[in-house]
Amino acid sequence: MMKQNKNPSFKHEKLLWRKNKNLIVGLDEVGRGAFAGPLVAAAVILPRNFKSKGIRDSKLLTPKKRQIFNAHIIENALIYSISEVSIGYINKRGVGEATHKAFRDCLKKLKGKFDFVLVDGFKVKDFDKNKQKAIVHGDNISISIAAASIVAKVYRDNLMVKLHKKYPEYNFLCNKGYGTKHHRDALKKYGLCKIHRKSFNLDKFL
Repeated sequence: MMKQNKNPSFKHEKLLWRKNKNLIVGLDEVGRGAFAGPLVAAAVILPRNFKSKGIRDSKLLTPKKRQIFNAHIIENALIYSISEVSIGYINKRGVGEATHKAFRDCLKKLKGKFDFVLVDGFKVKDFDKNKQKAIVHGDNISISIAAASIVAKVYRDNLMVKLHKKYPEYNFLCNKGYGTKHHRDALKKYGLCKIHRKSFNLDKFL
């Protein structure tokens, strides 16, 4: 297993800046493995002088830190976008297609105002291969991708807090839709609700 780098850098961005690719997008998603709730992606373009101390993969930050960094990123980003893919789409097309849709939608919202894309994990399907680079564990390596992971995470967590009020029995406030023991136990007791991903074959937990 790769050792996690807790200090992402502008290394990949700098290599591109030297090639006159000035507007570099960091692209990441959140919620891909959740049992319930939408999938969310974010795209972020940071300025070269961005103060990145402490920013890292959203999963390595406390909720309070994520909120602080999210505000810092949004305030200082040159541009950013967020895309949400519905439960209906996930159930119909699968989480893989939903991820690519979220990525493409984020890029469309930027209206072509970028030169290159750094994406976490794998390349974006049906998008110019010469304008993107997939970085495995990108949210641990690239500041731009780490920033996108934070923006997406905070946005999705806020959505799940709202959904908790509608479906309190599943405790989305704490598990954010992921398959914790409490969530699995709730599935046995209450069954599936409207925001569960039926494409995940969750019937095995009932």
